[in-house]
Amino acid sequence: MAAGVAATGGLLFGFDTGVISGAILQIVREFHFSPVQEEVVIGAVLAGCILGAASGGLLADRFGRKAVIMGTALVFGLGTLMCVAAGSMHMLIVGRLVVGLGIGTASFAVPLYLSEISPPDKRGALVSLNQLMITIGIVVSYCVDGIFSGQAHGWRWMFLAGLFPALVLGTGMLFLPCSPRWLAARGHANKAKDALKRLGQESSLVHEDEAEQNTGSLRELMSPRLRPVMLVGIGIMFVQQFTGINTVIYYAPTIFKKAGFASDAAAIWATVGVGMVNVLMTIAAVRLLDRIGRKPLLSAGLFFMTLALLSLAGAFRFQHLLAGSMKWVAVGALVVYIAAFAVSLGPIGWLLISEIYPLNVRGTAMSIATLSNWGFNCIVAMTFLSLVEAVQPWGAFALYAGIGAAGWFFCRFFVPETKGISLENIEADLWAGRPVVKLGTTSG
Repeated sequence: MAAGVAATGGLLFGFDTGVISGAILQIVREFHFSPVQEEVVIGAVLAGCILGAASGGLLADRFGRKAVIMGTALVFGLGTLMCVAAGSMHMLIVGRLVVGLGIGTASFAVPLYLSEISPPDKRGALVSLNQLMITIGIVVSYCVDGIFSGQAHGWRWMFLAGLFPALVLGTGMLFLPCSPRWLAARGHANKAKDALKRLGQESSLVHEDEAEQNTGSLRELMSPRLRPVMLVGIGIMFVQQFTGINTVIYYAPTIFKKAGFASDAAAIWATVGVGMVNVLMTIAAVRLLDRIGRKPLLSAGLFFMTLALLSLAGAFRFQHLLAGSMKWVAVGALVVYIAAFAVSLGPIGWLLISEIYPLNVRGTAMSIATLSNWGFNCIVAMTFLSLVEAVQPWGAFALYAGIGAAGWFFCRFFVPETKGISLENIEADLWAGRPVVKLGTTSG
């Protein structure tokens, strides 16, 4: 129940990311935006995400994960109301920027909290509830857009719908315990034990002589001992984004139209189908992560993602030979791609960065990894159409496939297997100087 309430932050993340796709169609007509103004309104949320990811880590380490998530719900609510009430482009941009602050903070604070309240044998499933809720939030936003698309000022109702999950998150977190690991790191051993009992766990988190290790700094993150694990966290985010996932999220209708779908409606419904596959396969990932493990799913997922991207590149390259079947090849390739992503890089990227960092700097470290994720997201989103123009669609997808192949080797030789290993044992191996890929192998 605690994980479900906290994961509502993922629902907000997904909803506020996807809702603009339908709302912007009405907004452009009502305010007579130019293409540049439209890009600014859409891009404002990404700027907010970067700011939220950059600033939230220090707050999470200082004030606690619960407090930051509650603050995130308040920020979401404020930004939503500003968007609903916007009477000008500037007000709308500010509202989207505030919403972005919430998304950027929630994108790491929620999995961080989930990882620290979860027992080792269920951590993969519970942390991945956040990714599941993100995928559900995206699909819900598409449906809300459809419901209000025919109404006057329907875009305001589209945004307003996001207020409900913000209220659920903020109110629900009031009744949840603080992270017991954060309490222990701050020296509140008795409060940490009480929090564990509320969560149905009795095991000790830290040795008494370790409870004072409650401070960390950015300089410590850059130390030779922690630098490798920081690079692995940033590396997994690079692979997650530069294999092209957000070209599918943001540009799937465009891809389908280039593949041969004649109407906007047909391309959009094909996109909804891809979104549903994302949800269903993320549900499968929640069940598999603590059974099969992180690395086997990463290996299989990256293999099939690369294969799908190569198939998509080949279909565009030899489009003249496929004729009318081209669009179905594109649909099939994207379905395989999104299914493979949903059981591998999608949830595991966020899961790993919630597991591999030491407690005293975990919030700040996750903030840096999340900041890199949003930075990579921006680069991919802003370069895709230009890349298509420069090297044709097949060249763009071939490039992403090459990064997927390189990512397979990266995950194989640098990413640790953390299934069933307590966060304390992973940290003990890190402080003992073991290579990142072997974290948890001596104490699991």
